[in-house]
Amino acid sequence: MKRVIIAEKPSVAKNIADALHIKGRKDGYFEGEDYLITWAFGHLVELYDAKDYDEKMQIWRMENFPFIPEQFKYKIKMEQGKKKVDSGAKKQLKCIKDLINRDDVDGVISACDYDREGQVIGDCIMNFLKVKKPRYRILLNEWTEDEVKKGIEKIVPNATMQSLQDAGISRQHADWLIGINLTSVATLKYKSGKGELFNIGRVLLPTLKMIYDRDMEILNFNSEPYFKLTGTFKAGDESYEGTYTVEKKDKFEKEADLIAAKATMGQKGTLIQKDVVEKNEYPPALFNLSALQGHITSKYNGFSSDKVLKVAQSLYEKKYITYPRTASSVLDESLIDKVQKVLMAQKKGTPYEAEIKFHRSPRVFNSKKVESHSAIIPTYMVPTGLGGEEKLVYDAIRNRFLMQFMPISIVEETVFTTQVGDVEGVFISRGKIQKVLGWKKIEKENSKDVILPDLAEGTLVDVEKAEVTSHATTPPKPYTEKTLLRAMETCGKQFKGNKNGGDKGDSEEESDEQEETLEVSEGGDDSDLMDAILSGFSIGTPATRAETIKKLCYTNYTVMQKKNIRCTEKGKKLIETLPVKGLMDLEYTGKLEKTLSDIEKGTVKKETFMNHIIRFVVNGVDTIRTQKAAPIQYNKEAFTPTTVASKKTAESKGSRSTTSKATTAPKAVEEKEILGKCPLCGSDVIEGTKGYGCMGYKAGCRFVIWKEDVALAYYGKKPTKTLAKQILKKGEGALKGLKTKNGTKFDAIVSYTFNNETGTGKWDFRRPE
Repeated sequence: MKRVIIAEKPSVAKNIADALHIKGRKDGYFEGEDYLITWAFGHLVELYDAKDYDEKMQIWRMENFPFIPEQFKYKIKMEQGKKKVDSGAKKQLKCIKDLINRDDVDGVISACDYDREGQVIGDCIMNFLKVKKPRYRILLNEWTEDEVKKGIEKIVPNATMQSLQDAGISRQHADWLIGINLTSVATLKYKSGKGELFNIGRVLLPTLKMIYDRDMEILNFNSEPYFKLTGTFKAGDESYEGTYTVEKKDKFEKEADLIAAKATMGQKGTLIQKDVVEKNEYPPALFNLSALQGHITSKYNGFSSDKVLKVAQSLYEKKYITYPRTASSVLDESLIDKVQKVLMAQKKGTPYEAEIKFHRSPRVFNSKKVESHSAIIPTYMVPTGLGGEEKLVYDAIRNRFLMQFMPISIVEETVFTTQVGDVEGVFISRGKIQKVLGWKKIEKENSKDVILPDLAEGTLVDVEKAEVTSHATTPPKPYTEKTLLRAMETCGKQFKGNKNGGDKGDSEEESDEQEETLEVSEGGDDSDLMDAILSGFSIGTPATRAETIKKLCYTNYTVMQKKNIRCTEKGKKLIETLPVKGLMDLEYTGKLEKTLSDIEKGTVKKETFMNHIIRFVVNGVDTIRTQKAAPIQYNKEAFTPTTVASKKTAESKGSRSTTSKATTAPKAVEEKEILGKCPLCGSDVIEGTKGYGCMGYKAGCRFVIWKEDVALAYYGKKPTKTLAKQILKKGEGALKGLKTKNGTKFDAIVSYTFNNETGTGKWDFRRPE
């Protein structure tokens, strides 16, 4: 007898078939002696629309809401943006059904991703097909041959996954109820024009509220001036700077106090104290998804958090990394033997191979801090020939993994205390010397550390210069994708290393966002942060946060200003008008997400959660319906962020006003030059602001050549309109003067392929003939 294995995607089905050495490819499945391996395309079935339950719901009328189905029903997935069944989904469902109903089949194994969404995808297919044969579940974090074989041997009855299914279904049904009901009544209440829509969502609104709050902090920020006194000291040929400090305070409200101190300094000083401390610096923790997205989007142009997830998903399906949608930044202790094998494969041939040594550290292995899935690491399969974007993401994951097993980095921190004349305070100087690079060899960054001269305590110094300088506190920074992802991960709570700005603002020299916070103790300093993440008290999940940020932009609630995310006029007015404050309460939203986490753990019943959601929706609809509010008016032709500097802030900076200009609406399509035909769907390709894109996007085609393409930027180039035309016409184009990192120039013929499923493109290079 055989068993049917249902994978979430065709690529995963092929990985399983390869692992089991099954070569027999048929229409919609692989066939071997013991297994029939078929696949979904993500969700093959979806929830009914409101109008599928009742014809009267085809037209939105306030009196028809709230709409609560007695029982949620499913249908075959519809084509995106169309009113007809997705023919591919229908065909694949029939294939799966026919395979399960074969006389030589005695069971079904769901091999969808081991998370809430994957559980729902597999269960919805089996429930829709009313599968009566025994159901099983394979639980894997990667699709390498070794892991697939182990997983097949350890399959569990699908019934044991009931709590995971309950959490996934609860999330799906809750989001349907909130989205269908509150989007409808909010749109009916607030729309001021035909076709206007106000999207309301359980995760969308609190995220928008965080962005709105940050913009309001910036808008209402009152800049406060302060002053500093800096001295430059010289001993022989050596010199150094120090900052005047009184009782650990080095910023002063009154300039006159510093002018008086400067006047009494004299020309001589003494280095009265020299403190030298040697410190260990440990590498940043292994990546979870939010940290990976933040790292890549802040370091490289052309990446969004959504794009990082798609690239990581592609690497996962190609068996190069472990499961990416994880909230954990440590590994389960059961993986120790496996990690040793991976480390042996990954370190081979690196310049620092001899320094990489396996060791068991609580910073890396800690089962208590793993929720469902361990941190993202590479597998033992080392890829060759990865494209630009995949290589950047893969290298980041691989390097972060290797860092954990390199020697620790050792720095020597030095503090000088210099006494000058009869002034009340002293001058403090801080410096740092890198004694051992250790793990920093892997991603060597240019050091900004100040190096102090080698002087002994008691050294007499000359006062070479003393200067009073004026400064001003600056408002908190706007959210970037990196800082917003972290804020969503912790429900906006502040932790050490989670610097998202503060109520009082920052001084000018402290306001820059730090890329990473290095730990200086073996135990780590992020336990509060990790406890918050692992408790489930968050906004959204690792799998959904990137999509939420993306949706905020295309609903025109937010706009990107370079890497900053700003609230538009539409988003601002919605937040200020909507009376359902629970949707914008971070504490409440965090509790909802934690409850879903508790359902997954089996400590809360699905029915309890859903009864609460129904009451919330009914009350929310009634609150909006009875609200005395006029339609929301905003500029529909241009979406512009709110003013980001108060008058006082602008005045304190002189002419440096940060008021933003409106972004003009795109011109009509007819005015755009057609560059060629899309190689995927045959539609026209035109030039947009950020790339050369396909006009078939409404039908689901995602083809684009980005102007800020990371792979070409690596060689100092950008795709031009001429190159785009060549590729669309001939499949390839010529590029001259590409430059390697060591400065070598070369010419190449480049071709471009685009994966519509992952939304990523790949460049291939060959030498001109």
